[in-house]
Amino acid sequence: MSVFGMVSAVAGFVKVRYLVDKAIIDNTVFRCHYRITSALLFVSCIIVTANNLIGDPINCINDGAVPTHVINTYCWITYTYTLPGSHGKPTSYVASSGLGNEYGQEKTYHSYYQWVPFTLFFQGILFYIPHWIWKNWEEGKMRMVTEGLRGVLTMPHQERRARQERLVRYLVDSLRTHNTYAFGYFFCEFLNVCNVIINIVMIDKFLGGSFLRYGTDVIRYSNMNQENRSDPMIEIFPRITKCTFHKYGASGSIQKHDSMCVLALNILNEKIYIFLWFWFLIVAVLTILALVYSMVILMMPTTRETVLRRRLREAPSGVERLIRRIQIGDFLILHLLGQNINVKSYSEILTSLFNHLCTDTDTPSAPSTLEMAPIYPEISKYSKESET
Repeated sequence: MSVFGMVSAVAGFVKVRYLVDKAIIDNTVFRCHYRITSALLFVSCIIVTANNLIGDPINCINDGAVPTHVINTYCWITYTYTLPGSHGKPTSYVASSGLGNEYGQEKTYHSYYQWVPFTLFFQGILFYIPHWIWKNWEEGKMRMVTEGLRGVLTMPHQERRARQERLVRYLVDSLRTHNTYAFGYFFCEFLNVCNVIINIVMIDKFLGGSFLRYGTDVIRYSNMNQENRSDPMIEIFPRITKCTFHKYGASGSIQKHDSMCVLALNILNEKIYIFLWFWFLIVAVLTILALVYSMVILMMPTTRETVLRRRLREAPSGVERLIRRIQIGDFLILHLLGQNINVKSYSEILTSLFNHLCTDTDTPSAPSTLEMAPIYPEISKYSKESET
């Protein structure tokens, strides 16, 4: 399969789905983790393993005493090194940035390039795990309760009103039983925050403690005088390194063979990781803000009222009374309902729910499991929980 074919296979992660059979169970920031970020990491993994884009990932030259394929394999599976003190020096003094006279100089060893595809793939899985946990926790509840109400409605008016009324009756019947549902959602949002921070720290350790300042160093480098600057991308991802091969000579003595190795793969690695630095920064900020927003909703009922009013064109006059009658789990159900059905139906459902909870003195009897079965075939277990 070509690299473009593999990338097209991953493109399904970021495909915006408007299909009627797909219910929305999270927010936009949440989807940035398991759709966009996971897809970016998987695509990056595919790119760095596609040798047809850059040729051989490493090519070493030596005096001919060691076969080329042997020295290439040896330097790839062991390590190469550069000299930090030689970065930024003109080519009239050194063969390349990071190379030069080794006497008395500290060496920086590079062996990360072997593990780049594996770490990118592993990180892609990490960004998908919170969604997997939430999807299994949610158990398709939102899909079941909005069955027949999502997307563009073409059904007769009477049938639509009947479905809405049955949904309202389910909400009344299961009132104050959704807090565990909400806990799972907020827990997975917290996992997203932990996940992005862990990934940033993990890359920093993987690159020898250089990733945290990588983006700022690149920005600072672009603004420096060309004569007095050293490219931080070349320092972290050197394109030419050195490798030392030892073997026995004819007399049994150890012979040392120095080689210069061209790491063509690093021309991709440096671009991938500078993009990931900025992307992780954006995702981390958005995820923390989303978690703070959720905590504000959790602790401040007035914020929940504002969210419901913003969702509606004509909000019922008693939204604040409705908020006082429901708990945080019920609010999350209502909030997700607003993302899955159109504004008109949502307004009618909220108005009907308000009439059931805040107008009548007696709560209407909930429909039986048999009555709800034709519209919500798997919702009976939630009704049984509320009956107990």
